[in-house]
Amino acid sequence: MEIRKVGVVGAGTMGNGIAQVFAIAGYNVVMRDIKDEFTARGLATIRKSLERMASRAKITPEAKDAALGRIEVTTEMNALADCDLVIEAALEDVSVKAQIFRELDAIVKPGAILATNTSSISVTKVAAATKRPDHVIGMHFFNPVPMMQLVEVIRALQTSDEVCRITEEVSRKVGKTPHTVKDSYGFVGNRVLIPMINEAINCLYEGLAGPEDIDSVMKLGMNHPMGPLALCDLIGLDITLNVMETLYQGFEDSKYRPSPLLKQMVDAGYLGRKTGRGFYTYDK
Repeated sequence: MEIRKVGVVGAGTMGNGIAQVFAIAGYNVVMRDIKDEFTARGLATIRKSLERMASRAKITPEAKDAALGRIEVTTEMNALADCDLVIEAALEDVSVKAQIFRELDAIVKPGAILATNTSSISVTKVAAATKRPDHVIGMHFFNPVPMMQLVEVIRALQTSDEVCRITEEVSRKVGKTPHTVKDSYGFVGNRVLIPMINEAINCLYEGLAGPEDIDSVMKLGMNHPMGPLALCDLIGLDITLNVMETLYQGFEDSKYRPSPLLKQMVDAGYLGRKTGRGFYTYDK
């Protein structure tokens, strides 16, 4: 099976980033969201990103225009019917994802691959919501998608060898490096990263040190390019909490219990860069 046309469900940060990398790589892309304002915002973000790349000579002006020309936006799920690959990048909620996959299963042509960009939810459970579970897989891109090299390819219990092979192949074609892992809550990336961030938050909560000191310890002592608290602000405290709760509920292990401070800050609306305040403050 050859992938020619790609659908993306969700025009937010991850969805528009995924649409952009596929369009640059020469694929026709249909980006779908529930409101016109969401698709318009997503397309504007892609245009701005491509213009920035062109101004830095990372792509030619012609390549920029060609990539934009390959992206179609829509609010209709039916517009994804003839896609060879559909990547879901919606809310990190298993019930929302399962409903989307039921809809896609009924609409998208037989044989097409249905992928989820989930960062922590069971791909096996999502696959079970369809009548083609062997054609469901995880494609976990990392933020910001155009810059980050990794795609974590997650095999559900039901995923076929051929679907896994095609997914790895298409990941390489869009300039990413795929690493395939078994399905497990948080997979590899977030199962390691998010508890580390949570423990840094606990260090702050217990008064061991301030945010700058905690981040500096990890940058200077462990050679991390960014401290865990600054990284949490970049990811979003609400997303970090969501993943921690998925790990905690999934494994039923206290080592994955979210920090009380993380919960409080999310309750206060201090979600990081996107709100202008997290563990640090930012100009909006």
